[in-house]
Amino acid sequence: MLFKKYHIVIFKERGGEHRNFFIRGWLLPFLIALILVLAAGNVYLFRYVPQRSALEVRLQQSEKVMEEQNSQLVNMTAKLRQLQADLARIQQFDSKLRVMMNVDKETSAEKTAMGGPVTEDFSKTYLPLHRQELLTRKMHTFIKQLDTDVRLEEVRQQELFHALRESRELLAGTPSIWPAEGWVTSSFGTRNSPFTGRRDFHKGIDIAAPHGTHVYAPAKGTVTFSGNDGAYGNSVTILHGNGIATRYGHMQKTSVKQGQVVNRGDIIGFVGSTGRSTGPHLHYEVMLNGVCVNPMRYILE
Repeated sequence: MLFKKYHIVIFKERGGEHRNFFIRGWLLPFLIALILVLAAGNVYLFRYVPQRSALEVRLQQSEKVMEEQNSQLVNMTAKLRQLQADLARIQQFDSKLRVMMNVDKETSAEKTAMGGPVTEDFSKTYLPLHRQELLTRKMHTFIKQLDTDVRLEEVRQQELFHALRESRELLAGTPSIWPAEGWVTSSFGTRNSPFTGRRDFHKGIDIAAPHGTHVYAPAKGTVTFSGNDGAYGNSVTILHGNGIATRYGHMQKTSVKQGQVVNRGDIIGFVGSTGRSTGPHLHYEVMLNGVCVNPMRYILE
């Protein structure tokens, strides 16, 4: 029946004209099936279009939320980096105080992981979801480490506070301030000599300043020398106790005498360029048990 050929004749009511059509038997079921498929497709589309619109709205909302979360994560990362820098500065200050007071020395076991970066450097552009999750996990880990380090630092600060209360005389006699206002032109250690051009060891730091700038005692002590000392020019040496002594060279003039007791902040002289000098500056040395050490260890910035 489906493969038979049918002859259809259509007559007009007037005129006697007619038309002939030949169709296959399978054409009618095919047309019916096509109509049904198109109808089903239209029904599906009418149901899908509203759902698609709703999905687009939800997608836009999700993208907006993710962008806000991304911005919050980046801002939190910046704040954590600042906290990290602040804590590192506090720890450095604590270590410098301990070195100055000879309370203890920081061991490798006491060193925290705060010197490392908070996390990898994510850009401020859109972060994929899996990278946001990774960053969040790393930030939670870092916050836990930060909390541990803060608690440890609190304990260390309490120990230092008690040590300070028990060692007021030690603190009063420990150099802790800049001896003059100026800028460091030559640091402690090996350098090229400005006179010979050869490498030599510089026993202190040079602080450049205008002629007549005040020179201050960085701590309480007794003046053991005040006068001209050859290459040092007009110089002063102060014994602070506990094996610590300081020396000041190339001064324009001194304002203290041998045997005089000075306190932190007292004026002991004025910046000049006497002795072996290339210009107005203060040569500042710190000696521990007769050995020159880096004066920057004894300056709390």
